[in-house]
Amino acid sequence: MNRWRPRPVRDAAGEVAQFRRRVVAAGAGVVLLVLALALGYGHLQVLLHEEYATRSDENRIRLEPIIPARGLVFDRNGVLLADNAPAYRLDIVPERVRDLPALLDELGRIVALDDEDLARFEAARRGSRRFHPVTLKARLDEAEIARLAVDRHRFPGVEVVPYLTRRYPFGALTAHVVGYVGRPDADDLAALEARGERRFAALPLIGRAGIERHHEARLRGEIGRQEVETNAENRPLRVLRRHEARPGQDLHLGLDIRLQQAMVEAFQGQHGAAVAIEPSTGEILAMVSLPAFDPNLFVGGIPVAEFRRLNEDPARPLFNRNVLGGFPPGSTLKPFLALAGLEAGVITPESTVHSTGAFRLPGQAREYRDWRPGGHGRVALVESLAQSVNTYYFELAMKLGIDAIGRDLGALGFGRPTGIDLAGESAGVLPSREWKWARFRQPWFPGETVIAGIGQGYWVTTPLQLARATAALADGGRLRRPHLVRAIGDGLDAPPQALPQPAPQLVVADPAALAAVEAGLVATLHGPTGTARRMGEGATYRIAGKTGTAQRVGRQGDDRIDPARLPLHLRHQALFVGYAPVERPSIALAVVVEHGGSGTVAAAVARRIFDTWMALPPADSASTEPPPVAGTVTGVSP
Repeated sequence: MNRWRPRPVRDAAGEVAQFRRRVVAAGAGVVLLVLALALGYGHLQVLLHEEYATRSDENRIRLEPIIPARGLVFDRNGVLLADNAPAYRLDIVPERVRDLPALLDELGRIVALDDEDLARFEAARRGSRRFHPVTLKARLDEAEIARLAVDRHRFPGVEVVPYLTRRYPFGALTAHVVGYVGRPDADDLAALEARGERRFAALPLIGRAGIERHHEARLRGEIGRQEVETNAENRPLRVLRRHEARPGQDLHLGLDIRLQQAMVEAFQGQHGAAVAIEPSTGEILAMVSLPAFDPNLFVGGIPVAEFRRLNEDPARPLFNRNVLGGFPPGSTLKPFLALAGLEAGVITPESTVHSTGAFRLPGQAREYRDWRPGGHGRVALVESLAQSVNTYYFELAMKLGIDAIGRDLGALGFGRPTGIDLAGESAGVLPSREWKWARFRQPWFPGETVIAGIGQGYWVTTPLQLARATAALADGGRLRRPHLVRAIGDGLDAPPQALPQPAPQLVVADPAALAAVEAGLVATLHGPTGTARRMGEGATYRIAGKTGTAQRVGRQGDDRIDPARLPLHLRHQALFVGYAPVERPSIALAVVVEHGGSGTVAAAVARRIFDTWMALPPADSASTEPPPVAGTVTGVSP
């Protein structure tokens, strides 16, 4: 049976309200979505604008470094010692090369590539990003540049890049002073990274030795950059922005290239080292270490065979004897020991010692010999220096004691680096109880004090230390820091500014003590009994100096050894220290002649150097041409 049911009544008001709620919810959702979208766009356009703009620009803009010109190096008269010469190198951008082995094979038919070039390129490529250019060959000649220009279209990713390279006009003459530059390797890049100087990794050359290394921060300048717009093939279209590089500063040395060449000539082919210092300033006037090498070989990457030849040469041409080497000072130490004795009051200028030819410590049978058989008789201070009487200094050393010797000679700069602006300077050895215990775990013995008095035993000094201490004698007892760079220049428009140096230390308080030592040094060259009197003959000025001999072989028993009869490698080192002219010293000098045999050999070298310095006229003008070769000095024994 069908029943009738009433139909429900619609709630129109409720439906309207529900509809409105749904519209509001939907509208709110839309508004929220629009707001989220707006915030997203705002975040991209405002907060991340720089990042995404950079990413976009990198698709069409290439940042290229602008390499600054390296600072020049001049001698004291404006002569160029290191300059920049135009050159061309061959670079490859690995990212733009499809088949690198094939490309290298093709390039090898156009330019001369050896195994070293390829190995160096491969090593640099592995340590570089693919979009960075890598040098394949550092130096192209004109014929190679012409052939590459003809076939340029065949080598995408290959560029011939002009640049400035380093040139040393005087070659080996300034090798150990100016040093040289070379291409940075992985260790250099790591060091730059550690110092926060990664930007300098773009430099094609950095200082490797000499003042090129020590003053690298001044010489290299500041790298610039330019933004270059490129097309789809990464070819440059135009330069958008350019930030210029700042050239490196110029270095003006105290070195006189004329004296430098005369110093080399004075050795007459012998090996050794010499340093000349201006006593009143501490400026290095000349410094040579012989034999030397041509620094130009290192600029573009020295061939392995050539480097091996230099490195394995027993004469050690790469070794800077003035800074890194060490020699027993021998009798050149006697003036400084005499000065210590005078200042300590253990001797006076009139104190005498009787030299019989042999000295013994109480209770010991061992004899310490004078160089003259039978001795020198009774001598005071002046004659002890003029005749180089060992017994005088054996006794003086025992009176002072090793502790006072270490203290007083340490004050003169022995046993520590001088602070010269060259890297890796040796401190030498200043003998002491503490040093011997730390080195050998052994106590100090009295006999070691005896031989320390004549510069033998554990003593090790550098020629630079000897020259510095000698300059202090010439400058009234003031010890100065020796330095090569006297002034810094910022281009041709501004005059060079003097490089500040620390104030000298007054290490000798008694002028009378200096005068007494000077009298002995003058008598060495100009007195009738002086060991170097032949070297003083004919001089128109007075020289104060002291010869020395550092023995490699000691005598056995009563047998005397003639150094000239020894094999070359066993001959004694010949040394000389001195200054001139005595009345107003303008040069202090230390000379070491390896295998010279006798100190008079070094004195002859020194005399030639002194004569040249005293005769040098003022430089007329700056020049990059080598000075004329100095002639033989008349009246000087070889």
